[in-house]
Amino acid sequence: MPNLTRRNLIRGAIGGGILGAVGLTAIPQMVHAAQGLPLKIVNNTGKSSDQIWVHAVGTHLSTGKMGHIKKDGNFAEIALSDNGSNGYTSYGIRLSELNTLPLATLSGRVYISIGEQLKFKVVGTGSGIGLQYPAGWVTSDPSYNIVHDFMEFTNNDSGMYCNTTMVDMFGLPMYITLAGSKTQSIARYKDGARAKIFEALRKQSGFEKLVQGNLRVIAPGHGIDAGLFSSTYLDGNINARWSQYSSQTMTMTANQQQYTGKIEGSKFVFRQNGAIKASFAKPTTKDVFFCNGALVSPNDGVSGPIAAILAAGLNRGVLFETKQPITDPSKFYPGSIANHYSRVLHENTVDGKAYGFAYDDVCEQASYIQDNAPKNVTLTLQPF
Repeated sequence: MPNLTRRNLIRGAIGGGILGAVGLTAIPQMVHAAQGLPLKIVNNTGKSSDQIWVHAVGTHLSTGKMGHIKKDGNFAEIALSDNGSNGYTSYGIRLSELNTLPLATLSGRVYISIGEQLKFKVVGTGSGIGLQYPAGWVTSDPSYNIVHDFMEFTNNDSGMYCNTTMVDMFGLPMYITLAGSKTQSIARYKDGARAKIFEALRKQSGFEKLVQGNLRVIAPGHGIDAGLFSSTYLDGNINARWSQYSSQTMTMTANQQQYTGKIEGSKFVFRQNGAIKASFAKPTTKDVFFCNGALVSPNDGVSGPIAAILAAGLNRGVLFETKQPITDPSKFYPGSIANHYSRVLHENTVDGKAYGFAYDDVCEQASYIQDNAPKNVTLTLQPF
């Protein structure tokens, strides 16, 4: 997944919603002229476009500065003065006031909210200023009671890379269509999917508290942090795999390389031609859901891809298979203990694609598309 990866981008939001610290407070706000890839937002929600707000934020790739796209299409760098009398910015644009919105060379997000603007905040840090994003999985967040969701994208000289994401939460059914060298859509939800997702997780043992009223469903990793989900939920499966591979050998293809894996001492060690290439301590349940900690994925082409396959196998409940990765989605989530949050999301999209956890791109199951010659992108908001 070039240029945009859930494995790195989402971690900026896990620790409190502050993504980046760029610029210096003494530097005046800069505005870059409107240009870029046209984004059109289609409202099929059944709600008035006056009640739908659009917020396009991110980092300008040519300057490294964070900012937002204004109604006139210009990209404006963030400034502490953006915070109004209530302490928050007014970056939202009513959908009724938009035709298309040009996405400059940014790596960022497009947030959609219902009824009112989201409460972004420009904050000072030790090295300058940064932007605090909404964190819908935190009850004290000022945007918690606003129904919202977002897409992510990187638009640069080599193309457009974008996804809808449920790694943190699921709030709104929506999907992306990207037109360029071909036209492709990803992860359109089935009719009535939002209500079905909420209901299925309310009925799934252990997952019921992840449903936050009619606002959203939060991911199990965030549920652990909030005391709403068991921090040991996957421990039995994790321990079983460590026991299994103490005597059995896993064969794995990762980044087009072949490895063998086995527990040596307390670690899962992967070798190639006898040489150790990567090793992993036993992860916790939280490590698996967040795809982090013991399963952190460095961009090294070796241990990163191996960690991704391990985490995907544990989330999907298929790591007992000694040949990895498992590529057939019909085999995913076979038992009673697995990431059923992700399972339910996948079951409710037409093409079966979703970003239910950060390594859901393993075997191309994620709601991600790219095009190296993009012409326009459409975000379609579905009924709910």
